[in-house]
Amino acid sequence: MFQLETNRMILRKMKLSDVEKLSRIFTDPIAMQFYPSTKNEEETVAWIKWNQGNYEKYGIGFWIAENKQDGEFIGQCGLVPQEINLQQEIEIGYLIVRKYWGQGLATECAIACREYGFHKLGHDRLISLIDKRNVASRRVAENVGMTWKKEISKWNKTIQLYSITK
Repeated sequence: MFQLETNRMILRKMKLSDVEKLSRIFTDPIAMQFYPSTKNEEETVAWIKWNQGNYEKYGIGFWIAENKQDGEFIGQCGLVPQEINLQQEIEIGYLIVRKYWGQGLATECAIACREYGFHKLGHDRLISLIDKRNVASRRVAENVGMTWKKEISKWNKTIQLYSITK
């Protein structure tokens, strides 16, 4: 069974029973302000299935982040394949329940993903794709050691590409 641990969290694979947990983020318009839209239950189920497909195909995806002490749902974080200029890249992504913002949890998750991607999976480069208005997400990327590389067009908008190499 896959599981990553940080000082405060456990990261594990998504299950269909996580729909209610993920809905805490996906129905929050403030948490989702840099995504195309919020997600309803059907879209959340599709999201879980998409991640489960990534686990099978690539061995990675977004994982559920839970408090190590009490099992409380904190958010999702993980490594996701992305196509950039016809090349496959591996993105560190993170989305935290709003009540946990400002506690360093996204950075903690992202560092665990960076270490897993470099040392367990053998990747030489990891990226993050960030809406240029998302200052908090840019800060997380920088805290993980990433630097801004360029702007790209993805998801019908301008996205900033941050990266780190081993």
